[in-house]
Amino acid sequence: MCSYNKLHKSALAGFEQKNDLVVKVSAAAPGSGIQIDLASPVMHQFGEHIENLVLRTVTEAGFQDVILQINDQGAWDYTITARVLAALERGMQNE
Repeated sequence: MCSYNKLHKSALAGFEQKNDLVVKVSAAAPGSGIQIDLASPVMHQFGEHIENLVLRTVTEAGFQDVILQINDQGAWDYTITARVLAALERGMQNE
């Protein structure tokens, strides 16, 4: 049986400023998968790319059932990846 990382609490990472984003992660019901709620001024051009990057990042980090609320302000890929990983790490910490 495969072991997955789990979130113990909701967590935030990032800032609401140009070229950054805010990522909020929360635990989802078991079996519900990875759910992404993305808001971005570049949604029409890059929304699918951002969603795929987030999905890949969460999966590679070993998570299975996560809700992500993302408010993007034109962040580059490396920033998106870093903010998602930071939020997941913070969410794994016990209070």
